[in-house]
Amino acid sequence: MKKIIIALSIAFSFVIPSIAFADQAACEAKAVSKDGKPLYGAAKDASIKKCMGGAPADNGCEAKAVSKDGKPLYGAAKAASIKKCEGGK
Repeated sequence: MKKIIIALSIAFSFVIPSIAFADQAACEAKAVSKDGKPLYGAAKDASIKKCMGGAPADNGCEAKAVSKDGKPLYGAAKAASIKKCEGGK
């Protein structure tokens, strides 16, 4: 029984990283700009992170963090707006 458990744990240790690598490879293939050119550097990293689900979950408050003229807020203003939207948590 121990041998079976050890064999399965070894097999899973090779399978799980290869699945994650396959997901990352698919996300890298999708990391292209609007005109179809591949992204590089921080833009590529951000695109891959968003594709793999590493981006923070959008609960609606972040989408509502806009100024009076409709432009997105940044920095402290954005943080204050999100905090107010979430109820001051």
